Amino acid sequence: MSAATDLHIEHARPSLGSVADALVMMVDDEPAVIEVTHAFLEDAGYRRFVPTTDSTEAIALLLRERPHVLLLDLNMPKVTGFDILAQMQADNVLKHIPAIVMTSEDAAQIKLKALQLGAMDFLSKPVDPSELALRLRNTLARRELEARRLAEEVRRKETIRRAFSRYVSPRLAEGIMNDASNDAAPFPSQAQRADVVALFADLRGFTRITETVGVESAVQMLNEYFSVLTEAAYQHEGTIFNMAGDSLLVGFNVPFPQPDSPARAWRTAMDMISRFAPVSTAWRARHGIATGVGVGICRGEAIIGNIGSPHFMSYTVIGDTVNTAARLMQMAQVNEVLVSGNFYEAICTLVPGGRAASCGDVALRGKAEAIPVYSIRL
Repeated sequence: MSAATDLHIEHARPSLGSVADALVMMVDDEPAVIEVTHAFLEDAGYRRFVPTTDSTEAIALLLRERPHVLLLDLNMPKVTGFDILAQMQADNVLKHIPAIVMTSEDAAQIKLKALQLGAMDFLSKPVDPSELALRLRNTLARRELEARRLAEEVRRKETIRRAFSRYVSPRLAEGIMNDASNDAAPFPSQAQRADVVALFADLRGFTRITETVGVESAVQMLNEYFSVLTEAAYQHEGTIFNMAGDSLLVGFNVPFPQPDSPARAWRTAMDMISRFAPVSTAWRARHGIATGVGVGICRGEAIIGNIGSPHFMSYTVIGDTVNTAARLMQMAQVNEVLVSGNFYEAICTLVPGGRAASCGDVALRGKAEAIPVYSIRL
């Protein structure tokens, strides 16, 4: 969850069952006023009351008690009611506590200033008990409605966050939610060009697997395979764009900038192969099938945007870079990573000695010119 959502959850008061559950705090430098108010509140059914005549301790008391509502005098020595309101507005916890201001002043500018500082309502001194009862009731009712609204918003955002997390890493999902809260658009409506790293991973021998095992076993095996690959992609904050058959397309440096995107893609490929190794061993023992992962990676310019029809739309990445990664993936052998020359240049210092070999310039289907290709194995 986002920090703002956590804050609402952490500091939200539980729902009120009755006025007896409400915690009322009062700050007034006149003990007689507090005494009279307390007596009335008890008669009206309010059982929880925290008073203070020392306005200098009001903020500390508010933070400790976190009342449902604050009755606040404006004209007090040392620390005025205005000072307290200002400090409450500056605090992420206290600004959610409704304050009913009590004052003998009737000047419009006094009320306006209190409203600007976050006051929710007013009571004129001397306080009329009947009016106090109504003001308290209405304030607590508004507060309860707001608490329920916030709780519903938290639930809604959590549902959306979980949905996003099925397609992108948890941190990316959180970034999308934060951008949405700030009216930003992580997935722009207009297509754009960007420098990306495209990674394709494929399960070698999948056709033979579907021909030799039952339907339920094939689906279970695919689920195991994709679970391993998506976990590796999410660990390095890759964005999964497509999952078709036994192939997976993961993008880096999109939709959010990742200056180290080549390194992330390289580590993802290594993790995919190493994490799938024990799964492959289990399959061999269970079904007599030898398989593994083949990976193709290319770095370059691509088009990112919403592509489809009025009935179905997909946010995806397309272009020569993606096609090249797909061609390299098709050529890769079991547990081999084939990468374009420009991608290898960006990660060559990360590859342990003896793991990489040049394949020379390779002519790929659909490309007019051959490109440098490197083979990397664990």
